[in-house]
Amino acid sequence: MTDRGAPALRQTANSLTVGPSSMRWAGGKLVIDINEISGPPLISRVRGTITVTPSAITSVELPLTEDGAHIWRPFGPVSDISVDLEAPGWQWDGHGYFDANFGTRALEEDFSYWTWGRYPTAGGSTCFYAATRLDGSELGSGFHFDPDGTATEIDLPPQLEFKRSLWAVRRETRGDYGFRPRQVMNMLDAPFYSRSMVETRLNGEKTVGVHEALDLTRFRSPLLKPMLAVRVPRRRNWTFG
Repeated sequence: MTDRGAPALRQTANSLTVGPSSMRWAGGKLVIDINEISGPPLISRVRGTITVTPSAITSVELPLTEDGAHIWRPFGPVSDISVDLEAPGWQWDGHGYFDANFGTRALEEDFSYWTWGRYPTAGGSTCFYAATRLDGSELGSGFHFDPDGTATEIDLPPQLEFKRSLWAVRRETRGDYGFRPRQVMNMLDAPFYSRSMVETRLNGEKTVGVHEALDLTRFRSPLLKPMLAVRVPRRRNWTFG
């Protein structure tokens, strides 16, 4: 992950290129070509291709604030994924997902905390969004997505807390009453952010999905923000050769 300036950006109707990496639509597949260098503590080349094949593209948009300054857009909530990176053991196929967030203000201007989870379930996938805004109001939404892209808003299961991250970020997700969610694999751990594979139970069905928790109160700290430059370096003067 590298921050780059406008000269490193190219965009067409079907492709987006940022520096040496790019993504493009080809035959109904999203092909992501990666050519980057990982951040500390293990600095190494990250290079290869990830291919995401959505079963359908949805038209769903969820405003996260009343004025629409922040939007969640689940493009391909039911997808297949193929990973082929140039490193031993980093080649696999599985169940994938493709979404994005859009906004006209910084997240920390409107939110203090949020969690998100996406879980494969019978006949598709189920997504949950929960957020606490700075004005004290709460957002809670749940959707089930069929393979054909049909989205159905669902009643929210109970909010269940589980073990905090290594940096003690508070974590919670949805699940059946009485079930204790648990982390299956840590994917990214930061002082203000956690991404992991989490097991929960929905309508009696155990499922393992991707979960994230974001503590924007911590993120606003002037002591933490400089750490981003270590993990996500800036390359202001990169240009296409």
